[in-house]
Amino acid sequence: MANRKNGTIYLGTTSDLPKRAWRHRISVIEGFTNTYGCQKLAWDQAFDSLEATRQRELQMKKWKRAWKLREIEALNPDWDDLFETLAPT
Repeated sequence: MANRKNGTIYLGTTSDLPKRAWRHRISVIEGFTNTYGCQKLAWDQAFDSLEATRQRELQMKKWKRAWKLREIEALNPDWDDLFETLAPT
């Protein structure tokens, strides 16, 4: 999640991305994303297991910001909100 292009970035894991992204969009999740206005789904990556997802999250949280920006822009160079591309749950 991000608040704008090259803005504040939030990394997290979920087993229900459409629901989780929606909750961030309407600001019902207290904490970091609400404080910094991270309501835009700028990037996502699917895994076969929650364990693999969590490992990737922990790996990426150790990354330098430039690496995260490169990962986002490889998938979404214009930083479009990808929420509309998600299938509803």
